[in-house]
Amino acid sequence: MTTTVLIVDDSRLARIVVSKLLRQLRPDWTLVEAANADDALSLAAARAVDVALLDFNMPGKDGLTLAAELRAARPEMPLAVISANIQDEIIARTRTLGATFLAKPVTEEAVAGFVSGAALRLRRTGP
Repeated sequence: MTTTVLIVDDSRLARIVVSKLLRQLRPDWTLVEAANADDALSLAAARAVDVALLDFNMPGKDGLTLAAELRAARPEMPLAVISANIQDEIIARTRTLGATFLAKPVTEEAVAGFVSGAALRLRRTGP
């Protein structure tokens, strides 16, 4: 069974960067993209999504609100919140949701660490 990753960011360039890193790390995973939280929720309702990487600062719902909604629907889903806003409060709120915080600009090392943990979690729970 294939693993599907949802990448959510209002910046097309940011989605491209994350997608490229994920394709290098896990070419076998399927990637889907959304430009905002509402589109992301629609995608997640229409298809099985196993992992999500979410921008924090987006118009409408922010990434933490989206993470909370995805977490409620899929408690076991590996989630990462990505942001250039590295305030302790944002990082703490991300961790309270059981999500990983990744600082922008994202690095291959940071994404690789998240992907490694996500793959392990998926093996334990099944996608």
